[in-house]
Amino acid sequence: MKSNENQKSTREYKVYIHRLKTWVEVTEEQYYAYYRDIWATRKRAQAHGQCMCPKSKTWMCDGDCLACEFRAAGDNLSLDYTVEDSEGNQKSWADDLQDDTPNAQSIMEDRELLCALYQKLQELDPEGRRICELIMEGKSERDIASIMGYNNQSAVNYRKQKAFDRLRVLLGDYI
Repeated sequence: MKSNENQKSTREYKVYIHRLKTWVEVTEEQYYAYYRDIWATRKRAQAHGQCMCPKSKTWMCDGDCLACEFRAAGDNLSLDYTVEDSEGNQKSWADDLQDDTPNAQSIMEDRELLCALYQKLQELDPEGRRICELIMEGKSERDIASIMGYNNQSAVNYRKQKAFDRLRVLLGDYI
C-alpha cells in the first residue's frame, strides 16, 4: 500500500507539444486541464470514424483533427457523393442546394425599395423621421425615449407605430 502512495506522489506529468515536438513537465492539474478537451475531441472523432490514430500514437494527439495524419472521412460525406433516386438516376447532394446569391433583378428591386424608403422618410414629420433614424442606428426604445426626452418607452412605441403605419401607406406600391 505504501509503495502505491510513493508511486503516485512521485509520478511525473508531461505534456507533449506537437508543434515544438517536445515534452514539458507540468503539475497534475495542468496535465488533466490540458488533456481533458483533447481526449474528448479524440473520443468524439473515434465515435464518428474520423480518428484512425493507433493506440501507440495517442500521445501525439493535440486535438487538431483537421491537421492530423491519422484523420479519416468517417461518417462525413461529400456534397459530391452521388445517390440513386427512385427512378435509378444518379444525383449528388450538391444538386439539391439552393443558390443564395441574389440575382440582378432582386438587387435592383431592393435598391429601388431602399431609395423609395429614404425618399418617403423625408415626408414624415420630424419626430417620426428622427425615431426611424435612431432605430436604423440600432438604438432601443428605451434609448430613444431618453434621447428624445420622453418619460417612457411606450410613448416611443406609439410614435414609432404611427411612423411605420404612415410609411406603409406611402410605400404601398413597393410592399
